[in-house]
Amino acid sequence: MDTPPPRTEPTEPVQEDIEAFRRQLGRPPRGLRAIAHRCPCGLPDVVETAPRLEDGTPFPTTYYLTCPRAASAIGTLEANGVMKEMTARLQEDEELAAAYRAAHEDYLARRDAIEVLAGFPSAGGMPDRVKCLHVLVAHSLVAGPGVNPLGDEALAMLPEWWRKGRCVQVPAPGEAPAPATADGGTDSPEHAAAGDGTRTDGGRGGATDGATDGDVNGDTDGERA
Repeated sequence: MDTPPPRTEPTEPVQEDIEAFRRQLGRPPRGLRAIAHRCPCGLPDVVETAPRLEDGTPFPTTYYLTCPRAASAIGTLEANGVMKEMTARLQEDEELAAAYRAAHEDYLARRDAIEVLAGFPSAGGMPDRVKCLHVLVAHSLVAGPGVNPLGDEALAMLPEWWRKGRCVQVPAPGEAPAPATADGGTDSPEHAAAGDGTRTDGGRGGATDGATDGDVNGDTDGERA
């Protein structure tokens, strides 16, 4: 895309946001602190997650991508070898490596401002590798341009995912929700296509830094937000 979505101020989630998250990922949120970035369509596309979930489990992935359309497009980049190419460049380009390490420090500072997770890395493979573009793009959306160079690059490679309208339909206040499916989501077309964490391109949707439970946005935690 030529112009990435503008940075938005974090807001406290309201019930409509929580319902949007549930429809985007097919499950309720865990450890939700704030809507860290809003898509131009108005729905959440990145949430801020507590460093520890309600049961005390460490969750280093502070910024968690929720939009299934964005996640699917990012998954296509990963499948096409973009992460491997970026990691190779980090070994060759000292300026890029320094900027990426600064992004790592920014991520840690933002997480530490909530709660310090001693001994845990940041996320996405930072500062030495690229393990999850979903994490890097989420960081770029929250922090704005110029903070995470590889997140900015990946974001520029994506289509304008909001141009087709909202990825999920959220009932208006007082309107009855769509019936739940067996996996806890809804039977809406959006959920059937991507909202249950499964991308339509054969990869995984949702939020990974290598999460082990079928979600994306989590390489170090093995948990979902």
